[in-house]
Amino acid sequence: MADPRSSTAPRPVSRNFRILLRLGGFLRPYRLRMAAAAVALTLAAGSVLGLGSALRWLIDAGFASGDASLLDAALGGLVGFVLLLAGATYARSYLVTWLGERVTADLRKAVFASTLRLSPAFYEATRTGEVVSRLTADTTAIQTIVGSTASMALRNVLLLVGGIAMMAITSPQLTMMALLVVPLVVAPIIFFGRRVRALSRESQDRLGDVGADIDETLNAIRTVQAFNREQADGDKFDARVEEAFGANARRAAARSAMIGLVMLLVFGAVGFVLWIGGHGALKGEITVGQLSAFVFYAIVVASAFGAISEFMADMQRAAGASERLFELLDSRPDIATPAAPAIFPAGRGGAASFENVTFRYPSAPDRAALEDLSFAVREGETVALVGPSGAGKTSVFQLLLRFYDPQIGTVRLDGVDLAKADPAEVRARIGLVSQEPTIFAADVIENIRYGRAGASDADVMAAARAAYVDEFAERLPQGWNTYLGERGVRLSGGQRQRIAIARALVRDPALLLLDEATSALDAESERYVQAALEKLGQGRTVVAIAHRLATVVRADRLIVLDRGRKVAEGPHARLAAEGGLYARLAALQFNVGPVDADPSSNYRKVAP
Repeated sequence: MADPRSSTAPRPVSRNFRILLRLGGFLRPYRLRMAAAAVALTLAAGSVLGLGSALRWLIDAGFASGDASLLDAALGGLVGFVLLLAGATYARSYLVTWLGERVTADLRKAVFASTLRLSPAFYEATRTGEVVSRLTADTTAIQTIVGSTASMALRNVLLLVGGIAMMAITSPQLTMMALLVVPLVVAPIIFFGRRVRALSRESQDRLGDVGADIDETLNAIRTVQAFNREQADGDKFDARVEEAFGANARRAAARSAMIGLVMLLVFGAVGFVLWIGGHGALKGEITVGQLSAFVFYAIVVASAFGAISEFMADMQRAAGASERLFELLDSRPDIATPAAPAIFPAGRGGAASFENVTFRYPSAPDRAALEDLSFAVREGETVALVGPSGAGKTSVFQLLLRFYDPQIGTVRLDGVDLAKADPAEVRARIGLVSQEPTIFAADVIENIRYGRAGASDADVMAAARAAYVDEFAERLPQGWNTYLGERGVRLSGGQRQRIAIARALVRDPALLLLDEATSALDAESERYVQAALEKLGQGRTVVAIAHRLATVVRADRLIVLDRGRKVAEGPHARLAAEGGLYARLAALQFNVGPVDADPSSNYRKVAP
């Protein structure tokens, strides 16, 4: 079955608008503004209906009587209704637009906060471009409903009901004729409405695909250009855009056909009634003022009918958008805080252990990333995880950070079962330096302070000096306050890595996780940073992932992993002398001893 969180998975079409009622929770804090908008809306609708009576009075009492004073009074009444209408319309428009913008902002904040709490497993099945599309395009559809269309719809409902009532008061016979067309108007709304609803959801999905392509391609712009993929990726994007355009064009065609047919039927009925009423006026059965007022009300009712049909199309689109947003809002992280989380012991700590751990990623349930893995890291010890790619080294970090929980076994930090701990408390005790560090669009200071929000400038500078960030930061155009660009594009790989190390150091964690932390450094920087890490690692537990064995030969212990299992453990010298997988890896990197021509054969010789 397709994952409903995937942008490419088929989504069911929403056929009821009850999901829109959930927006009431976002409107509730602004009840007073809603009440004021309702008053303004009622006054505006009442003013429009009053114009019909003023028009009738103007014609019958003003023009027909020949009395100038009555004409002046009628015109004064008409102007009064116009002024009331203008003031009420201004108040309604401002209030509902404010509400729309406010609710959209609150909804975006709530959904974004929800997505930040979702586990990494969620993003294995959901593209970030899809999430961006929901936070932008879908919230815009809701803003249109709350901030404009809904109030216009309510206004038109009042005009529709009030207009029909005034038509009935003016001429019951003509009103009965006009109402005969109602079934003809409702039929296309029902018929085309289903089609518009389905096409609205399709157009939103295609827009999500466009956003995902933009995000993926621009994030890899250097790779795109390095492989001369500009034309190919541009063509792919063009195809996505054309798919989105096609979906939007089909939706627009169905919606326009619905609105046009409704308007044709409604105003056709108005013309027919006008023809009947005109003959009645010629025969003296109805006054010219009554006929004018009736036609005015009929036009008001027809316009209201057309506007309501358009509103139904917007409602269908908003229902689809709301469904997609509330999917995100209702998503719950796979890794949740227990009702009574375990408490970590006081003190620095940092000891960690894996006890018979078997773990499979949710996106690959048939393959064990770790299998029956057991090892312990003592407080203050430096342990390196080594092994070929895919051996499970990164999975160990994923479990220590409690991004996932193992299906079998227990992971402990300072004796606490992580499955019973608050994820935030777990991560507060850990510092991470990734192999591909993330640099934010901010200056050097803020990028380092990201490791600990309350860190003082002195703490930040101390961490920066320890990681040798000062060596290049002071030479940047604005020094420490230099804007580093999106994803740190203004820095070299080694410079980005040193900022990431400083970020972890300013956190002053009990357990430091280094994922090949010096891989992007030149020889000189690596020597300085390695020395700093060794000094700062005193009294702190360090677990390091290493592909370059030269960086971890002085670790207290090495744990050798292969296909998710521990195959050896001990110091570098002993493991290198014992033979097996580690000895073969060391021979490959240090050019000592015989090595099989086929690297894969080294791994096949290792016992599982």
